[in-house]
Amino acid sequence: MRAGVARPRRSHAPVRATLSTVTGNQLAILSALALAAAPACTNDPYPARDATGNAEFLYYPVAPKTLDPAIAYSTVDHAVTGAVYDTLLQYAYLERPYRLIPGLAEEVPLPVVQADGRVRYTLRLRPDLLFHEDPCFRLGGAGRRTRPITAADIAFQIMRLADPAVGSPVAANFERIQGFADFGRRLAERRERDTRFVEMRIDEQYAALGGMSGLRVRSVHDFEIVLTRAWPQIVYWLAMEFTTPLPWEAVVWYNGKEGRPTLAEHAVGNGPFRLARYDKQSRIVLERSPEWYGRRHPEWHAPGATYPSTGSAEDRAAGLLDPRYAGQPLPFLDRVELRLEKEPMPAFTKFLQGYYDLSQIVEEQFDQIVPEGSLSPEMRQRGLDLKTTAVPAIFYVGFNMDDAVVGAPGGSRSRLLRQAMSLAIDSREFIRVFINDRGLPAESPIPPGIEGHHAGLPNPFRQVDLERARGLLRLAGVPGGIDPATAEPLRLTFDTYDTSARGMVRYQWLVDSWRRIGLDVTIAATTYNQFQDKVRRNAYQIFFWGWVADYPDAENFLFLLWSRMGRTASGGPNTANFANAEYDTLFLQMRDRPPGPERNALIARMVEIVERERPWIELFYPEDYTLHHGWLRNLKPLGMSFSILKYLALDPERRAELRREWNEPVLWPAALTGLLVVASVLAAARTWWRERQ
Repeated sequence: MRAGVARPRRSHAPVRATLSTVTGNQLAILSALALAAAPACTNDPYPARDATGNAEFLYYPVAPKTLDPAIAYSTVDHAVTGAVYDTLLQYAYLERPYRLIPGLAEEVPLPVVQADGRVRYTLRLRPDLLFHEDPCFRLGGAGRRTRPITAADIAFQIMRLADPAVGSPVAANFERIQGFADFGRRLAERRERDTRFVEMRIDEQYAALGGMSGLRVRSVHDFEIVLTRAWPQIVYWLAMEFTTPLPWEAVVWYNGKEGRPTLAEHAVGNGPFRLARYDKQSRIVLERSPEWYGRRHPEWHAPGATYPSTGSAEDRAAGLLDPRYAGQPLPFLDRVELRLEKEPMPAFTKFLQGYYDLSQIVEEQFDQIVPEGSLSPEMRQRGLDLKTTAVPAIFYVGFNMDDAVVGAPGGSRSRLLRQAMSLAIDSREFIRVFINDRGLPAESPIPPGIEGHHAGLPNPFRQVDLERARGLLRLAGVPGGIDPATAEPLRLTFDTYDTSARGMVRYQWLVDSWRRIGLDVTIAATTYNQFQDKVRRNAYQIFFWGWVADYPDAENFLFLLWSRMGRTASGGPNTANFANAEYDTLFLQMRDRPPGPERNALIARMVEIVERERPWIELFYPEDYTLHHGWLRNLKPLGMSFSILKYLALDPERRAELRREWNEPVLWPAALTGLLVVASVLAAARTWWRERQ
């Protein structure tokens, strides 16, 4: 029986009383509902308690693939791992060119060349460092929630990079650590023949092998890394999560058994933020960590835990040296909340409503928001600000060099085909049409701002020349794109996992560009997993790819074409599977040299090889346009895939005020709906009463 409705009776007086009661109760209830619904007519996606909280709100377009710091290698992964895992070294936040500063380590180490040619780096951890509290530490003793970070935790994580069972995508980069490759090989062999060894705890397995000879733990806080030969870039890798300290307890505990997640889905970190919630398909929440040394020891004024107090005139003019923050301990935020937004337009709309603090600019709105390269007056009036940053990155069309038609097996015929296809692509037009002029045409693998970039030296195959391209096709034996052996068009396939409307239009533009010289290219769109399966099976031809620098060095781009990094053979980032003996020799020589004229000469020769062989069609170097609200402070995009969350600050009261102003609830629809419902109930009650008279 509904609340407020009495069982009908035969006498008229009770009926009238009942009708009066029904009508009054219903009216009271519905009026209350209408009043309650009115203020609820809002698009605010957050609880009311978050309105004035010191929390930043961001969005992410796709879910992270893994949180394991030995494996995580995408910008989406690093958006989380970069805040949760701290690193031995870091980059000075405001400085350009980039400069390394101490992080968990007390100093940036210098190489010491030994008499036998080996190179030694000595690092010392800061004292009194702790891991985030986590249940895994009960493995070390009942009731334990955390423990100190030691040098052994660094050694443990680097040994994980060599462990074939982990499958780190960067393992080959660390093979100059003495004993690195041998450790991985011995580990695999021992597991193959010794079942009892496999049952041992992971740290005990590593210890049973005697560890890795190039990792020497000298004390609780001191350790050495010994290289078999020079590797100047190692200091950059010490600024990445791959070498973060990791507790063995986390690897043992988070194994996917007994209802526990794997390390890919759970982080036991040591950084300024801890992972408070991880529903990666909807919501990720980070909270300021009480265990982080920056909070526990602000008196240290450690470079990686203190906001900069000096900077350029441009930094000062941009408000990046505000005395409220300069020289103050980090982080400033209490919480960071990230929401999954698969479609850019809804995410951007929520940003304009104040529900996200910063955003990229959607392509459809770019010309209105940034006319002629500067922020529109309307956006400035709303208190928005625009940050433009040159990104050390490149996007390109790649060829699978293992393919019989477009790759190395086809010899000079395939090389001419790749050169012709390169001459057909107009990078400037691509940038204008698809990225709103937010980039520069690319002519080599090395972007501007990185030593070795050859500005002003045109790539002979990156100038649009359709007649020359058709001539190269004739030399390749496919005049007009027709294979004389079959009298049929040469069939090529463009493989992609981006099935969005925007992506398909972009790829169709590339296909149409090649059609102008007579080539028939079909777009083969699949899911991401299907695409990866094609890559593993070496069953792909042409693809679109990009790379954002891990660190600001030419080696980090040229290694993308080193044969040892071949994607199909080793799972590395050389997705083109490019293999050239001369290039490989030059790469190894260049990699081991410090910056200077000799190194630049090697780089120039490598670029010439890439120009001729055309494993890539270089498209563009991107520029980053980040739009943010005025209540977000201290934003200076780094350009590389490193977290800057600890430097950001907010004015939450101003945000709450503007959210209310921009999202004033419209009350009349709710009120009108309530009145209509009340009128309907009154009419129904009147009809019911008359029928019983």
